[in-house]
Amino acid sequence: MAQETRSNPFGMDADCRNCPALCETRETVVHGYGDVTADFCFVSERPTIRADSTGVPFAGDDEFTPLQRILGRLGLCDLTSDPAEPRLENAYLTSLTRCRHPERGPTDDEITNCEPYLDAEVRMINPHLLVPIGQRALTSLGAEYTTRNPEELRIEDHHGESIRGRGFELVPLINPTTATEDEIDDWVRRFAELMAADYRQTKGRRSR
Repeated sequence: MAQETRSNPFGMDADCRNCPALCETRETVVHGYGDVTADFCFVSERPTIRADSTGVPFAGDDEFTPLQRILGRLGLCDLTSDPAEPRLENAYLTSLTRCRHPERGPTDDEITNCEPYLDAEVRMINPHLLVPIGQRALTSLGAEYTTRNPEELRIEDHHGESIRGRGFELVPLINPTTATEDEIDDWVRRFAELMAADYRQTKGRRSR
């Protein structure tokens, strides 16, 4: 499809009122950002502080964020572009929830309220690999897209591991803001190997 903008490219509701408590604390509704034909979709738990003010997931300020640097190492993010609105290629960034509370993570109800947005993005992009960032994203995507018991999917155990899903493979990533350099290096190495392999032959792959 033709893409006019990287920010909220599907034109989702920028004034969503589904979660009253979050409407009182958020600055911006943060929908997905990136390449709508991407093979790789990265999903976090909630918007970062910077994203809440800019509307761009994982937006940097004067410097690139840890996730942006990871994407840069993989050739998915142009590290000469603006960290606040980076040029992404073959990557799409989004989250379970679209609004940020400054003092807590999202409730289960808030994640449920946002499910239609994420489901729509995943359906329209139809990526080959889904990357849950952090435990909450792994639990949620594991429940939705695998036959595994999501409560048994621990991010520390599956970091960088390819988990067969229903139509997708999941490649969990420990939150880059808390991961060690060795953990990040290990994940980048494993993901680069997947990129070099014929990942498009994922069993159960949906047709575009």
